[in-house]
Amino acid sequence: MTPDQEEKSQNNVDATEEKNKSTGHEGSRYQSSTKRIAKNTLMLYFRQILIMLVSLYTVRVVLNTLGAEDYGIYNVVAGVVTMFSFLSGAMATASQRYFAFEMGKGNEEGLQKIFSVTMTIYMLLALIIMLLAETVGLWFVNTKLVIPTARMMAARWIYQFAILSFMVTLLTTPYMASIIAHENMNVYAYVSIVEAALKLGIVFVLQALPYDKLIVYGGLLLIVACINTGLYRGYCKKHYSECRFRLVWDKIFFKEMVSYSGWNLFGAVAGVLKNQGINILLNIFFGPLVNAARGIASQVNGAVVSFSHNFSAAMQPQIIKNYASENYKETMQLVFRGCKGTFFLMYLFSLPLMIEMPYVLRLWLKEPPEMAVLFTRLALLDALIDSISYPIMTLAQATGKIKLYQGVVGGILLLNLPISYCALILGAPAYTVMVVAVIVTFVAFISRLFIVKFLTHFSVKSFFSKVVIPITVVALLASVFPVVVNQILNLGFIRLVFTTVVSSTSLALLFFFLGSSSNERNVFVNIVVKKVPLNLFRKNKC
Repeated sequence: MTPDQEEKSQNNVDATEEKNKSTGHEGSRYQSSTKRIAKNTLMLYFRQILIMLVSLYTVRVVLNTLGAEDYGIYNVVAGVVTMFSFLSGAMATASQRYFAFEMGKGNEEGLQKIFSVTMTIYMLLALIIMLLAETVGLWFVNTKLVIPTARMMAARWIYQFAILSFMVTLLTTPYMASIIAHENMNVYAYVSIVEAALKLGIVFVLQALPYDKLIVYGGLLLIVACINTGLYRGYCKKHYSECRFRLVWDKIFFKEMVSYSGWNLFGAVAGVLKNQGINILLNIFFGPLVNAARGIASQVNGAVVSFSHNFSAAMQPQIIKNYASENYKETMQLVFRGCKGTFFLMYLFSLPLMIEMPYVLRLWLKEPPEMAVLFTRLALLDALIDSISYPIMTLAQATGKIKLYQGVVGGILLLNLPISYCALILGAPAYTVMVVAVIVTFVAFISRLFIVKFLTHFSVKSFFSKVVIPITVVALLASVFPVVVNQILNLGFIRLVFTTVVSSTSLALLFFFLGSSSNERNVFVNIVVKKVPLNLFRKNKC
């Protein structure tokens, strides 16, 4: 399809959408999928809030127990193992895409084949990662990382524990892909109760045991990973018939998935280098104390990003299934709504945090590492820009034609490392790497729009008018009121509460009235505002 044909197709979609607005048909047509997405998002939110609350407490205690230096060592050493996640990450994306795509086509027989072939590939991948980690990775930890001599033995223990934890989690990915494709997000919530309880227990055990705290911490996290993985695998084997491994060899499908994963692999490498590669650069140039500051930034950023990720994860199967069923109109509407929704949820948590970051970190950690405030603010800004792209990434994956997408976007993201390295060589301060990341993320976002336009019915013009401009206006206006509150009130917990309430309220109202279309507001009202009072009335009547 040529660009002109795509633009014409999008114009037809827009015209049909305008017609549906006047007849009220669209609200009823998409109500079912919207309710499903809302339900799954709520379940994922329950999971994330639980994990975040436990993490906020455990990170504080772990930092105080280990000390800034040991905490920095853990982050950078475990980060070396995380670098190998680009291999599993590429396969995870492929598994989720193929599971959801086959479900969209209603091909149950294909699901069994996908699971078995995928599991075979993961077993081979596990052997490759083990070999790389115990050779290249171990050499890098021993010779290149800046670690005090007295803590090198502990660092080696942490490295081995991290490898084992990674291997255990790796072989669970096909089961997780099946859960996501089935849209049974409540499983995450239930298992997370156990996970949160175990990680909370680590805090007390870590303080009580007389052994080396850093080594004990790594060993306990390995035990939690094993229990967590066992619960997921047990659930899938019991409830999903396709999650029964059989020795199946389909050369054509194997070649197709490996090819698909190969280009995802390139994109995953770029992502890993952007995060863990920069972490290693900071260690080489500035030492583990700066790693501790970036580790705190990563913790806060990860907690906030997960909320928008949860919404995106709830939408992902719907986008792929609708694309597989050739419901292109609904696919594009889900993508547009998803982009606005992910940004809104990300900004809802980021805005008060960015304004009150110095007080929040002191309240949380008592004595946060130097530069932690600046690092965290820049990390949140980078994540805000990237959050708009999540549904667009899913749309690109749904097409199966990712060679161009991953080649261009991955190539842009790879620029993070060489540009940051050159800047540090020239004497730039540590936070420069975060500024570079923000700029590169923005360039990658723009490139995604034009690539997806080439691959699908996506319209860049409509996206800017319906997504980019509304969320930009809302973001700027919503920041005015909390900033005023921040300047008027004195530093303290009362100001934090007022800033959070004002920012959340102003953002919600502005997003509803300015950031949403009239049709989206109607769908929201039909599902939430009208349904809840009706249910309450029925209960009272009974």
